[in-house]
Amino acid sequence: MPMRVNAVIVAAGEGRRIGGEIPKPFLPIGGRPMILHTLNRFAESQTVRKVILVTAARQISRCHELIQSDPTLHRLEAVIQAGGFRRQDSVGQGLERLDRDCDVVVIHDGARPFVSPHLIDRCVEVAFREGAVVVGIPVRSTIKVVSVERQVQETPPRGCLWEIQTPQVFRTEIIREACRRAAEEGIEATDDAMLVERLGKKVSVVEGAAANIKITLPEDLLWAEALLREGRVL
Repeated sequence: MPMRVNAVIVAAGEGRRIGGEIPKPFLPIGGRPMILHTLNRFAESQTVRKVILVTAARQISRCHELIQSDPTLHRLEAVIQAGGFRRQDSVGQGLERLDRDCDVVVIHDGARPFVSPHLIDRCVEVAFREGAVVVGIPVRSTIKVVSVERQVQETPPRGCLWEIQTPQVFRTEIIREACRRAAEEGIEATDDAMLVERLGKKVSVVEGAAANIKITLPEDLLWAEALLREGRVL
């Protein structure tokens, strides 16, 4: 029996760091709202058939209209879900809307519009086999651990450092247990894999791509436009 794969795409943030009046998911890249670029990547996946788009409650109808107006998304079942106060809460809301027989869940930032469909599918295969996987790229710069007083405390070896991206992909029962445990213990994490690590589970790493950028600052939009214009999006 083929595995059933759902995706939770988190796009509930307001994007305060990027500024402007347009909510971040709807900022245009190449003339199209950013969130449509992200959804298009999942529509091209060979494994994902359903996405739960987690957005701000006041943006639900706007998301419905965008999805219905894009013919490339008609093959993808899309559910719109209101998010929570924190990203972690929004992920939890998305997990509540998974299919009952979902085997693997892909968690992805809506602000990473250029994720490769092939990368999504590769992560799904690894997660189904091994339980948990994240995408990352080796860091190219020297990283230093700095105290709150701005004093260097440590320079870890660069060879073991990776910048982690999304998607982060898990067997459904693993991420649900990790989120349940975190809620019980009042744990807050900066990414989903941290919660799985706390269970003592191994998390594999699949090498991602530099083009899988996260749109956070105004200059990221300029970089995204350049990537799209030069055909550097796979």
